[in-house]
Amino acid sequence: MSPAPALRPYLPADAARCATIFRASIETLAADDYGDDQRRVWAATADDAAAFGARLGESLTLVATVAGQTVGFGALKGADVLDMLYVDPAFARRGIGAMLIDALSRLAAGRGAGQLSAEVSDTARTVFEKQGFAAQRRNLVQLDGEWLANTTMVRPLIPSGAGRPANSRLH
Repeated sequence: MSPAPALRPYLPADAARCATIFRASIETLAADDYGDDQRRVWAATADDAAAFGARLGESLTLVATVAGQTVGFGALKGADVLDMLYVDPAFARRGIGAMLIDALSRLAAGRGAGQLSAEVSDTARTVFEKQGFAAQRRNLVQLDGEWLANTTMVRPLIPSGAGRPANSRLH
């Protein structure tokens, strides 16, 4: 029986491992949906470790761990944008991505967001659909001379405390 995954806040010391997960996820998991050159330029956005770490540090970033090993991460930018979600390919399809989406959705609701949006790769689209996201529009993004497609997806949220009378108690 494998240990249960856990979540914790991102720390600056996590930057290198998160960059490794980012690149491995793109190279391995996105191979069926994006060409070699597309994946190469996408993964290269983590080559500047300081800039990549700063991007994660500027957002509310959660790190998923299994037995203390970092296996994924997700970032909430502002109150309502899921900016990044990546899982180590060795831990893919084990609910890590869904756990991160759920936690970040709860944090967004706690920040008062009415919805959570994300620019979702073709590879991750099914995971987001299973978490209640609906496609809004297709996008083409140019990155270092390559065109990559993604989909803007949105999930409605119920802000924390909404729907309960102010004096109600949970039993």
